[in-house]
Amino acid sequence: MALALCLQVLCSLGGWLSLYTSLCCLNKHRSYEWNCRLVTFSHGVLSIILSAYIGFIDGPWPFTHPGSPNTPLQVHVLCLTLGYFIFDLGWCVYFQSEGPLMLAHHTLSILGIMVALALGESGTEVNAVLFGSEITNPLLQARWFLRETGRYHSFTGDMVDFLFVALFTGVRIGVGARLLFCEIVSPKPQWFVKVGGVAMYIVSWCFMISIWHFAWRKSIKKYHAWRSRRGDEPQPTHNGHLKTQ
Repeated sequence: MALALCLQVLCSLGGWLSLYTSLCCLNKHRSYEWNCRLVTFSHGVLSIILSAYIGFIDGPWPFTHPGSPNTPLQVHVLCLTLGYFIFDLGWCVYFQSEGPLMLAHHTLSILGIMVALALGESGTEVNAVLFGSEITNPLLQARWFLRETGRYHSFTGDMVDFLFVALFTGVRIGVGARLLFCEIVSPKPQWFVKVGGVAMYIVSWCFMISIWHFAWRKSIKKYHAWRSRRGDEPQPTHNGHLKTQ
């Protein structure tokens, strides 16, 4: 069983590496980060679809059955994701592109998936965490691509930022708190799995504080720009004369 899991993870790692290498060959005029983010975007979309199917259709429901034995589909998805996180963590360390918080997130993700696979249980809640973590990932990558192509300062860029902040707050913080509560009060999951869940939620809050700070600064900047444009416009006339402020 352990050998089969290792082979699945190695195949996943090889697949993501092959995709990255192929993109680098096809997009020679683009940076390494551009191609890596294409891989990240692909993994995000794929993992959202698979984890949503597991959570909402295949089951079991993570809020009522934490600590349940892993299903075959959960094992395949966790192996697929583990290979990706190993690839991405290695890329981030090699190119020194991310800070300690993102590296901590990737490390905790790798450890959490490895523990679930080794125990043969808790894949239900780990899969739910995967869904919550990845649901904002395509938007994050879209934001980066918009910046790189000079299209970020537009209505599309504003909508991407709004949806990213809303989803992160609602899913990773709001729904994540409910999932963590169900995990902690349930007698089934191992204590170290619960500790890992708390650690991941703390990391999410660290991201959330940074995101809220960004959203506040952008909102203030947008407000001042609106006031400036409004101040430059001619004021309505009163008795044939322009009204003065």
